[in-house]
Amino acid sequence: MPNQVTMPRLDKDMEEGRIATWHRAEGDKIAKGDVLFEIETDKAAVEVEAEHDGHLHHIALPSGESAPVDSVVAWIYAADEEVGSPPEAPAPAPASAAPDESTPSAQKPAPQARALREPAPRPASAAAPSGGRVLATPAARAEAESRGLPLEGMTGTGPAARIQKSDVLAAADATAPDSAAPPLQPENPPGPLSVLSTGGGDRLPMVMIHGLLADASGWDKLAKPLGRDRPVHRIELPCHGRSPLGRIADFADLVRYLRHAFDGIDTERCHLVGHSLGGALALALADTRPRRIASLTLIAPAGLGPEINGDAVAGMCRATRADSLGPWMKRLTADPDAIGWSYVKAAAAGRRDPALRAAQSALADALFPDGVQAFDMRAALERLDMPTRIIWGREDHMIPWRHALHAPGHVALNLFRAVGHMPHYEIPEQIEPLLAQLP
Repeated sequence: MPNQVTMPRLDKDMEEGRIATWHRAEGDKIAKGDVLFEIETDKAAVEVEAEHDGHLHHIALPSGESAPVDSVVAWIYAADEEVGSPPEAPAPAPASAAPDESTPSAQKPAPQARALREPAPRPASAAAPSGGRVLATPAARAEAESRGLPLEGMTGTGPAARIQKSDVLAAADATAPDSAAPPLQPENPPGPLSVLSTGGGDRLPMVMIHGLLADASGWDKLAKPLGRDRPVHRIELPCHGRSPLGRIADFADLVRYLRHAFDGIDTERCHLVGHSLGGALALALADTRPRRIASLTLIAPAGLGPEINGDAVAGMCRATRADSLGPWMKRLTADPDAIGWSYVKAAAAGRRDPALRAAQSALADALFPDGVQAFDMRAALERLDMPTRIIWGREDHMIPWRHALHAPGHVALNLFRAVGHMPHYEIPEQIEPLLAQLP
């Protein structure tokens, strides 16, 4: 019986994958560990290896097309197997039925296909033994060409010392002149902020604001179901996501940019949701635009007390690679395994730009100097008269959940056990109904 090659799950949110490039063709002889194809995600390109020796046949998904997680994209036949019609493949399980990544059974990759293995020690050069063409992914070649960097002599961390895009970016960082490090934070204020608008329907729109070092994709688990019957608008902070870099002087300065972006959204009235730093910003918007806010939901919000995990904030801001970013990211959830290694690698790949890291570090220093929240929104919370809810995990390692107890009596509190700083990521199935019930 031939072995299936399936679309791997890179993280527990992934529902489908897109094959950017096939590295092997129909009928090719395959050895276990050979790179078969490359998956393209929003933040990184990930190579997928063969789990079996044999010959590749029945490629069902060409380059550039997408398929659900666990669906069969090809078959590998043993050398002595007869190749006939494509075997009948089982239908992939629905995304909602996918096992939780934190369970023991979900931590093992499927035997048929898996994401790129963690790098093992490799030779210093990715040149072919015969002195021929350097082994590199298409994304790595394009990145090296755009930066004018030679691939020869570059260290590859992929299978068979293949150079990946992350290796090119690391080489670019290493070859940057000393005078350019640390990179200068742009002196000019940022331009208009990015607003990602999705969904549709007749119910009141929902506006969402993410926290420090996140972006609009952090709301994906909620935005999709909520967008079935209402517009959902996700504002990205300066120096985050698709929003421009720039210098932010303090919290009040940041609020001005958020207010300008909020005022540009075409809606007379909406529900406002904010997480962490975004919660404090949502609170400031509700305080100054009360007629436009039908309700306010704050998820583990900043601004209700001085304490914050300054070490974790600083550690994530200065991290230049997955190995240094991962331990801090795992502080965001009650269960460290809820954030998988593939997710960490994708996040690290999105932060390769030294100017981005410098801008985010400067923003964090302006808002949380010496590891303290430099703004206090408790008086604003007292002034609000629209329906307001605070959601918090009792195992938050970033901001103490007991800050929620500073809320006045008219604010609803939802405190979840065994949940950390990211309830909307950790338990979206419990958070989504709280938002879906809003008119």
